[in-house]
Amino acid sequence: MTVDSVQLTVILQFGAIVGDGFPVPHITKINMRRLASKDTRPLQKYKGAVKMCMVCDRIEMIKNGANPYFVKELETGYVVIGDNQHFYGYTLFLYKEHGNKTELFHIDTAERLKFLEEMSIVAEAVSKAFGVDKMNYELLGMGDDHLHWHLYPRVDGDIENYGNNGRGPVWWYPPEKMYSDENRPSEKELTEMKRKLLDELDKLV
Repeated sequence: MTVDSVQLTVILQFGAIVGDGFPVPHITKINMRRLASKDTRPLQKYKGAVKMCMVCDRIEMIKNGANPYFVKELETGYVVIGDNQHFYGYTLFLYKEHGNKTELFHIDTAERLKFLEEMSIVAEAVSKAFGVDKMNYELLGMGDDHLHWHLYPRVDGDIENYGNNGRGPVWWYPPEKMYSDENRPSEKELTEMKRKLLDELDKLV
């Protein structure tokens, strides 16, 4: 599938290409490079709009040894540290397949149970690695319909005075703050986070 200039304008202006949990400016740069080079993998039709799967893109980077956030491969998915770390220890668990498997009920029973079990194991490892008060779990898919879990470690006061007197879900915290470049870990910080999480994962699997 090729993308003409009109489609590209629609994509960039109206957000037909977006990615759950991934900063939009980063996505835009990747998409523009891919579109300019005619590299349309993995490009899909999504309700009439051109859509590029950011999760597939990240998985391809893992397979090529080029994803610095990659922690560990499990049977059903890949564990990665989130790009932005306002919620320290924020981790994603990316399901290995995409295609037409965009809902949990699209996966056969044994595979689905394994995916849920492994997600729970990753959450336990995150909790132990980063010393949290409560774990939050999200599987959304309104931006990228590739199945992937957002695992948010929560501590008291982490959304400051937003929400209900400082309490509430992560999306009550302003996205411009959550996805600020100030919240990106340094190379040294990322290496340490990955080590801590991998240590806990290796104890559980």
